[in-house]
Amino acid sequence: MSKAGERTLSTLIYLLICVLLISCEKGESAEKLIFSDDTPDAAQKVVEANENLNKIKIIYNENEAKREELKDAIKNNDVEKVRSISKELNDLINDGQKLGQDAIDKISEAQEMNINPDFKEYLHLKEQSLQSQMDAFENYRQAALSLRDGYDPKDEKQHEDVKNKFNTVNENFQKLWEESKQYSKQANDLAKESAKKSS
Repeated sequence: MSKAGERTLSTLIYLLICVLLISCEKGESAEKLIFSDDTPDAAQKVVEANENLNKIKIIYNENEAKREELKDAIKNNDVEKVRSISKELNDLINDGQKLGQDAIDKISEAQEMNINPDFKEYLHLKEQSLQSQMDAFENYRQAALSLRDGYDPKDEKQHEDVKNKFNTVNENFQKLWEESKQYSKQANDLAKESAKKSS
């Protein structure tokens, strides 16, 4: 491959990695890494994973208001609305988890290829970040199931149990989300360090 061709390939892969895992904190970006033989194939896996993540982002953005609607419905003891929104949230999270798991599988496959160790570690950290997010949303899915199947403000004990579970889920969600951001930051720091070494 010519020098110009190598530069073009390197630039393309850099752009692909910059869009990897859309859930990174705003302002975070991956820098150019040092690449090896299977990098184009690994980059294609990253592209496929990113397509799934873009679909998840659309689902999330289109339904972001539902969490607040659910809080309001619980506050107002609106049983029908709580159950309806909970069912919707459960279905949406299920759809997102299928796409997320497929993205994780593709990133995992890319790690198994003959690629630079820095790129491999970067993908590993991004996979951990995404897995933490999947775990966070699984918490919400479980809470949605509890609300859908057991929300009854007339049953004081059950009502209190469901509210407590919902509060616990919120705490777990925040913890896992922060963990996810830490993995993502570590990955981006690694990318920056690798870029310095290669320059």
